[in-house]
Amino acid sequence: MKFTKQLLMLASLTFAAIGSVHADSALKEILDSGVLKIGTTGDFNPMSVRDPANNSYKGYDIDVMTQLAADMGVEVEFVPTDWKTLVNGVVAGKYHATGSASISPARMKAAGFSESYLSVQILPFTTADKVDRFDGWDSINQADVKVATTLGTTLEKSTRAWFPDASITAMEAPARGYQDVLSGRSDVFVTSNLEGATLTAKHENLVPVPVDAARAPAALAMLLPQDDQIWINYVNNWIKIRKLSGFFSETAAKWGLAE
Repeated sequence: MKFTKQLLMLASLTFAAIGSVHADSALKEILDSGVLKIGTTGDFNPMSVRDPANNSYKGYDIDVMTQLAADMGVEVEFVPTDWKTLVNGVVAGKYHATGSASISPARMKAAGFSESYLSVQILPFTTADKVDRFDGWDSINQADVKVATTLGTTLEKSTRAWFPDASITAMEAPARGYQDVLSGRSDVFVTSNLEGATLTAKHENLVPVPVDAARAPAALAMLLPQDDQIWINYVNNWIKIRKLSGFFSETAAKWGLAE
């Protein structure tokens, strides 16, 4: 829409002018270099998936960040990272922002966040041959149950808190909990409803554990440098403008997500 394009141009010009006064802002660095660096794990389906054959990425986050770069008039560079160093990377300036990450008090101590544009909730999954063993969250928290998770993620912390009596295996990225369950080494893994829907569609042997309700509803947002209010303001206003244009709704629908 013409109106939306005008708003995008106005926002870019306004914040570029502000950034030119503040040499330490990521916004000025991005505009001067012509490159927006985004940290992404490549293992968060359908948000960010890395193809090892050609080192390319696809997913909801990739579409969002590509559009952000296009609206800024710069190129986008995806910087590989993992969950346990995701925050450290943005704090150290290895990238200007990250793909979607859940907003948590622990992360807020070190990094800033954009406004949220998507939410998730957590569900447990197992294989079809084991699903009869479980009838709720408490049935997972047993000494003879093996639960797999990914090291350094918010899900690892939740897994340890929810299932203190179970046997927990925390896998080093890029290995994932669902892979351990598919192999038969573990019985259960937990993940977001977003990734869970994608995984069960891809692997017919994966099924949800029947539970009364999902847990840990969380808002997703981009991680940003905590002390760079100029850059945070720019991203937040870009999100507002792009929500009005329908971009986030369209991108969510493309990847089978609900806003």
